[in-house]
Amino acid sequence: MALRLHHINLVTQKVGEMDDFYRRVMGQRREDTGVPVLEKQKGYAGDVAFVTDGVVQTHLAQRDLGAGFATGQIVNPVERGHIAFRTDDLQAFMRHLDEKGVRYSDWGDRAVAGWHQIFFYDPDGNVIEVHQVEEGE
Repeated sequence: MALRLHHINLVTQKVGEMDDFYRRVMGQRREDTGVPVLEKQKGYAGDVAFVTDGVVQTHLAQRDLGAGFATGQIVNPVERGHIAFRTDDLQAFMRHLDEKGVRYSDWGDRAVAGWHQIFFYDPDGNVIEVHQVEEGE
């Protein structure tokens, strides 16, 4: 059930400008490997640019206030952004959250093909994602 930082998601209405800024000013490069395939028909159809420092990705996602409603989920990860961790055992992590009394939204693969994602809030209301890449992906 180990967790490792995978990406930071910044939400914007200026995906192109943000992409340019993070590459030109911040020295990030366009991410070409390990980029998720968005499931635009299942609840989130926004544009996303992917940049990286070579270790951690930054997802520059178009704000979508309706994504939670479209998927029937309480936590909307593209309302104001989130920090994301990858795990090798999401079911164990979900049991851990249940034991700790932390409520979460189980998005399954509604946003990203081949990723099972859950989202929850930290004590200050920041959104946290934990996901597992499904076998064969």
